[in-house]
Amino acid sequence: MTLPAEWAQKHSVEKADEVSLRMGGKGTLTVMPESVQGEEAEAAIHAENLDADALERAILSQYVLGRRIIHIESPAGETLDSAHINAVYNAETQLMGLGVVEETPESIAIRCSVDPEDFTLDNLLERLESTGATMRNEGIKALAHGNPDLAQRALNRERQANKIFVLLLRLIFTSYQNPNLARAVGLDDGFPLIGYRSIAKNLELTADNAEDIAEIALETEGHTLNVDDSTMRRIREFTDDVGELSELAVEAAVERDYDLAIEVREQFQAFGDRETDILDELDELPNDELLRVREVLVSLQQTTEYAVRNAEIATNLALNEESEHTTIQ
Repeated sequence: MTLPAEWAQKHSVEKADEVSLRMGGKGTLTVMPESVQGEEAEAAIHAENLDADALERAILSQYVLGRRIIHIESPAGETLDSAHINAVYNAETQLMGLGVVEETPESIAIRCSVDPEDFTLDNLLERLESTGATMRNEGIKALAHGNPDLAQRALNRERQANKIFVLLLRLIFTSYQNPNLARAVGLDDGFPLIGYRSIAKNLELTADNAEDIAEIALETEGHTLNVDDSTMRRIREFTDDVGELSELAVEAAVERDYDLAIEVREQFQAFGDRETDILDELDELPNDELLRVREVLVSLQQTTEYAVRNAEIATNLALNEESEHTTIQ
């Protein structure tokens, strides 16, 4: 096989070396150097010019980029600062499958034990959506019943949502770099990856909306909104409709179902401006109490908008495949 010289040099491929071939959709053939098959990619982070926050972000970035082992090092003869050590352990608690495997006064090595074959991107998207939905429901129930424990439970789930989101990023990045991994995480080719990246971000923002609602419940005196039972019931019904819309949009994406994507858009349009409708019918409230009600409704409304964005991505994924709606030549 004759390969472009520039590509061969960049990937250290020489005559008689072995490469891997993978057949993809639409007549594509992917050539990969054997080096791509290795899963022990390592990176070293030099901590001396980084503060604790910057070091923590650097570890997160190396995790997302698919490094299996990350070394945090100080200059020769110097020990790591306590702030740097704490940053390493903070990062460890935030990232799925990450653990310290070696530590000396001058360096720390952390290893990611995540096996891509243990997950599919579709399943992780569904888990992230479900976690956000649980947070949202707990936050609204906390407001309905004046229950701070439910609000705190929702806030405690935020860390799990973030772990799933960052793991999704890791698998998306590594699947892009190594097409063999795309099949391991449930994809026939790399085409959907950019769409999945956007869906994951929208779901992460949805979880942030749910977190905002839970914080309002936790911080408000009495842990409830000063509204009558009828209004609270309308807010809870709105929450249920938002949850159905968000779940349906993710289902449309993972199933490549254009009809479901259309249904999401139709349901969204049928909502009208629920936020304004509920606010207009409120009894007169002090400004601070009115603002809290409005913040809850804005969080719910934003979640519906993220669902529609996910439905738009689902449309693109669905129409890239032949179906009763499309013939591709």
